[in-house]
Amino acid sequence: MEQQENHLAKQILSCSICLDLLKDPVTTVCGHSYCKSCINTHWDEGGERGSYSCLQCRQTFTPRPVLGKSTMLADLLEELKKTGLQAAPADHCYAGPEDVACDVCTGRKLKALKSCLNCLASYCEKHLQRHLQSAALKKHTLVEPSEKLQENICSRHDEVMKMFCRTDQQCICYLCSVEEHKDHDTVSAAAERTERQRELGLRRQTIQQRVQDTEKDVKLLQQEEEAVNGSADKAVEDSEEIFTELIRLLEKRSSDVRKQIRSQQETEVSRVRELQERLEQEITELKRKDHELKQLSNTEDHNQLLHNYPSLSPLSESTHSSSIKIHPLRNFEEVTAAVSQVRGRLEDILSETETKSLQIVSEVDDLLPQPEPETRADFLRYSQEITLDPNTANKCLLLSEGNRKVTCMSKEQSYSDHPDRFTDWCSQVLSRESLTGRCYWELEVGGGVFVAVTYKNISRAGNSNECRFGFNDKSWMLHFYGNNYNFFYNSNKTPVSGPVSSRVGVYLDHSAGVLSFYSVSDTMTLLHRVQTTFTQPLYAGVRVYFSGYTAEFCKLK
Repeated sequence: MEQQENHLAKQILSCSICLDLLKDPVTTVCGHSYCKSCINTHWDEGGERGSYSCLQCRQTFTPRPVLGKSTMLADLLEELKKTGLQAAPADHCYAGPEDVACDVCTGRKLKALKSCLNCLASYCEKHLQRHLQSAALKKHTLVEPSEKLQENICSRHDEVMKMFCRTDQQCICYLCSVEEHKDHDTVSAAAERTERQRELGLRRQTIQQRVQDTEKDVKLLQQEEEAVNGSADKAVEDSEEIFTELIRLLEKRSSDVRKQIRSQQETEVSRVRELQERLEQEITELKRKDHELKQLSNTEDHNQLLHNYPSLSPLSESTHSSSIKIHPLRNFEEVTAAVSQVRGRLEDILSETETKSLQIVSEVDDLLPQPEPETRADFLRYSQEITLDPNTANKCLLLSEGNRKVTCMSKEQSYSDHPDRFTDWCSQVLSRESLTGRCYWELEVGGGVFVAVTYKNISRAGNSNECRFGFNDKSWMLHFYGNNYNFFYNSNKTPVSGPVSSRVGVYLDHSAGVLSFYSVSDTMTLLHRVQTTFTQPLYAGVRVYFSGYTAEFCKLK
């Protein structure tokens, strides 16, 4: 009961234009309340004909009324904001600006559930009951609500147009067929419909045949892709194996040369040291002899010198210095020269191999990075088909058109509980497909819609900022209503200017960290561009916040 009361309060205190809690609330003559800036902006843009209307009850005012501040609502909002009340769209069946209204309701009209082609009127659920219960009215043709019922009335005779003139290719009434279209080729509208449906069937067969032929081409391209990938993988594997073996051989040859050099080094050094030892011994012996001779030479006694002289030992045979040849820095220079020659030949071979490899790889340059798209045709090269995941859809959202379209409903849908589902008033849904690489998609929107991309691990339960697109660091969102755009990230709001269109394009280059939103009409206009670093795969997201508003992912292929 308390939840229902809070929900009712949120309905009353929310502006039906911006969807937020009323800011500076004002009340129109008919008693409905809006944000002062929202209703003034709406009247500034739509009051060119000199009349001004209420968006809720459609009552018109001439001249433009003076808006008075709703002091009571302003005070109530201040008090309720202190309790944490958040704005939420009204969950009712009243007709909004984009809805077909019931022709029977008086005062504030309800949304029409069906339109009758016989009565040329639209009916809400209550006033439709007679058509469902009366035997006579059950024969009437009921269709989805339409505002174009009057187009079925002949402007000349005020009769339902049940005939078709093939001569003039237009719908006519029976009186037209016997007067100004008397001599024309006329048939019943039902008969012409049958013929057109037959033609549509033939066109569909042609399209389906083209689809089959194109699918065959796609399979051939897939096979070509698999062949390219397989060939590239095998080439990489074989090349790595060959280079590994080559490196192993070079390492072995390097080790052999090193061992040979060290072995020869050890032999030469041993020979040098042996000779050096002999020379050092000879120096020692010569110094000893020189010392003896010096002592004898310094003897003052002549007889003593003559007596000892014969006892001096003879000198040993000398090692002549001319027998020792020194070649500084030349001992192993021939080895160095030989290795250098091998290096030169190897460099030539590697250079030739690199040139040939680059020539081969250049033949598949489609795999190289491409410049950022500029025209819509460029963007469509990266078109991504998006479908919505029913397991993530909030229970107030209805998915249709093969899960490509989402509509905010006044009643909860009978979805089963799922841990991935957005709950409470967080009327959001995610795509099935994860988005990486380069992707482009478009949405056709009706009413205020939030277009987003997000990481999959965004929170799902509750209505906190951790769950809402654009109010955390896991999601990026573009919101627009009327003629206004705003971009949200991590609760930061950025006003965006640009031409208003019912179609929005989104471009993602995941690896480059680029996310761009475009207004799509005859041309594409950039609304907002994000440059960041994405750390996870992304998912497309939509938030449809007001009953009756829709968003549909377009088929681009």
